[in-house]
Amino acid sequence: MLFSSIVFLFYFLPIVLLLYFVLPKKAKNMVLLLASFVFYSWGEPVYVFLMLFSAVFNYAMAIDIRREQIRGKSGRFTLVFTVFMNLLILSFFKYYGFLMDTLSALFHTEIHYTALALPIGISFYTFQALSYIFDVYRNKVKVQVNPLKFALYLSLFPQLIAGPIVKYKDIAEQLENRHTTLEDFGLGTRRFIFGLSKKVLLANNLGAVYDQISTLGDDKLSVLTCWIGILCYTLQIYFDFSGYSDMAIGLGRMFGFSFLENFNYPYISRTVTEFWRRWHMSLSTWFREYVYIPLGGNRVRPARHILNLLIVWALTGLWHGASWNFVVWGLYYGVLLIIEKYFLGHYIEKAPRWLQHVYTMIIVMIGWVFFSQTDLSAAMSYLRDMFCLGSLPVADMQALYLLRSNLLLMVLGCICSAPMALEQFETLEKKWGFAGNILLIVLFVLCTAYLVFSSYNPFLYFRF
Repeated sequence: MLFSSIVFLFYFLPIVLLLYFVLPKKAKNMVLLLASFVFYSWGEPVYVFLMLFSAVFNYAMAIDIRREQIRGKSGRFTLVFTVFMNLLILSFFKYYGFLMDTLSALFHTEIHYTALALPIGISFYTFQALSYIFDVYRNKVKVQVNPLKFALYLSLFPQLIAGPIVKYKDIAEQLENRHTTLEDFGLGTRRFIFGLSKKVLLANNLGAVYDQISTLGDDKLSVLTCWIGILCYTLQIYFDFSGYSDMAIGLGRMFGFSFLENFNYPYISRTVTEFWRRWHMSLSTWFREYVYIPLGGNRVRPARHILNLLIVWALTGLWHGASWNFVVWGLYYGVLLIIEKYFLGHYIEKAPRWLQHVYTMIIVMIGWVFFSQTDLSAAMSYLRDMFCLGSLPVADMQALYLLRSNLLLMVLGCICSAPMALEQFETLEKKWGFAGNILLIVLFVLCTAYLVFSSYNPFLYFRF
């Protein structure tokens, strides 16, 4: 089930909200747990059992780790076994086909296998389970003895499908005791509508432009067309993913949960390092806390620090998808961060701010080429065309038509990816409070109209 769907907006969510606020406090967690199972099983009823197994398994293993520690043992064996099982399940469903294809290419043969459908959200809830296990082992959180509360943590529908990745320690108290004020509900609703608008009005339309360009034959492409395409994809993936995160955070607040931010206007960054402090912050934080720092972080010799960065970014790329282009995408950023850290950082700081921003956005757009293509060869071909290394003309009538017909959309996307749009809304709210509410109603009506009359409504991060 999608947040941006008529079924969710006008059936599922109103029913869940009604039950949640009508029933007594003791029943609220159960309402959310059952709603989460219905939400997840709506599209993939079989894989809800996989998620249930993950909840039961990690709940039991955490108790076993703490029991071992109480007995004076480290609990390390149980920790290693638990991590291994979680990663084995994730790898089986996500990387089995990738491994078979790689072996086929390596040994110049054809290995026949049955492709497995990727369980939606498995990367996210697996990482949440692992963060809980790690924190229990390190005595950073108390063991959750109530299996229903732990299952709710792992399956909570606002952030189940595509994050943000919520660490148990951040909402442990909220699972036990929370309340929703009228102000919280209003702010949550506003955040949800903003996210819905990002997704439906901006991401979907920008994605349609990119899809149109990606289906053009070489005889209809030009360098300018390629740049228009990747700019639209760059804006699409931001509004798609940050819009989902906004909706998740807004829904959480409506039910009394406070999720940490996942995006902080990454496209205003002036270095690649800053970009990754602002983009998908819950994932970056997860890798830093549970992989980078245990490897030694930056408190090691430069050679080891470089290796640590490459390991983390290779894993980051692999987390995003079972394909070599995602691995290259991760290593691409790892190398760039190393270059900024050890070589170019001082020079970038001295450059004009506009040049810093242009440099960062070009780097980011190149990175999205690897992300947007189905394989590495397609990504390299697209990059050659972008930088005039192929046989394409610089511009043609098709490119000019695409630019003219989508210029307003792209400009609006650039404006809304910066803080100025929200700042203007908040200024409007302070001067005329009712005007802000009217704007939210208009946005919601426009989103509803779009969803009724359009069938194009993908979520890019569902495949990760």
